[in-house]
Amino acid sequence: MIVVVGIGADGLSGLAPSARAELARATVVYGSARQLDLLDDTVSARRRPWPSPMLPALRTLLENAEGDVHVVASGDPLMHGVGGTLIRLYGPDKVAVLPHVSSVTLACSRVGWTVQDTEIISLVTAEPHTAVRQGGRAVVMSRDATTPAALARLLTETGRGDSEITVLEQLGGPAERQRSATAQEWAARPPGDVDALNVVAVRYLPDERRLSVLPDDSFAHDGQITKQSMRAVTLAALAPRPGELLWDVGAGSGSVAIEWCRSGAGCHAVAFERDEQRRKRIADNATAFGVDVDVRSDAPRAFDAAAPPAAIFVGGGLTEPGLFDACYERLGAGGRLVANAVTAESEAVLTDWHSRVGGGLRRFQHYSGEPLGKFTGWRPAMPVTQWVVTKE
Repeated sequence: MIVVVGIGADGLSGLAPSARAELARATVVYGSARQLDLLDDTVSARRRPWPSPMLPALRTLLENAEGDVHVVASGDPLMHGVGGTLIRLYGPDKVAVLPHVSSVTLACSRVGWTVQDTEIISLVTAEPHTAVRQGGRAVVMSRDATTPAALARLLTETGRGDSEITVLEQLGGPAERQRSATAQEWAARPPGDVDALNVVAVRYLPDERRLSVLPDDSFAHDGQITKQSMRAVTLAALAPRPGELLWDVGAGSGSVAIEWCRSGAGCHAVAFERDEQRRKRIADNATAFGVDVDVRSDAPRAFDAAAPPAAIFVGGGLTEPGLFDACYERLGAGGRLVANAVTAESEAVLTDWHSRVGGGLRRFQHYSGEPLGKFTGWRPAMPVTQWVVTKE
């Protein structure tokens, strides 16, 4: 068995008797150098610090083991921790987890928040921009001492400088410290004395959360954008599910990719765009919304380096020779493909594919009311033909 023991900054004194007993009987204990240093002489096991990279060592943890293998981990090992990784590698029957109080629960107790109403974000491996939000509150698990300042700078740069930040260090230990400031104030501080063991409690201000499809002016764009009304029906056709990957081909401003990422937990996207300025704009839009969009160069040349998608949206480049074939080929069984066309030539591509593999073909015409003298008239947008198919 692999026995994972969660430990806090207060060391062995904070452990339950069952956890102390497990460590007392251990013959070998793995963990980071900081966690191993929390053990005292009552733990006689050989101590093995994790190498870097860590994952290969996890895969061989039980090789040549003469008995149970013990692991110490920070707080609750099942909250963005090594416990979940080990269960995925070995299965729940081979891994026992003895959790400690998580840093998230401790942080919420210090700032007076309920855990169930607080988002949990890990920046241990993710990029700082994925913790940017348009409102609400979150406990952000930091990678190291630089994380609070990096997050504060991003919030300030994306118009969230009034957000309230509380940095909590060495939670539960004798050196615990708590400091609060606005993101703008924290970003202006010189680099300094933040402990590597920290989490950040953030109340995002101004609170501009929208649960609906975003207005067009929420995105930086040069006119190449799937308009709000079409974006709504396109997202409905793509039918995102939590954790799925979208390919947004001919992404323009990246609006569909960003809406996909906002739609469910763990949703992420790859945006393919040939124009360099638009690629930068997509990256800036993704940063502003704190979503996981990997921006790449033009399709289909960049397809081979991307993970296989659950769904593909084609918003541009339909008439490029071989593009549609490459998209359909990369889609797995059960994958969804949605394509929008506004020109007669692009529509001909969609009708041809519809005749070959089926799916649904439909056309949308939207009108907006605009001033006409003293009155209001209806001005039509360009009609959009949409093809939707699920690959057999």
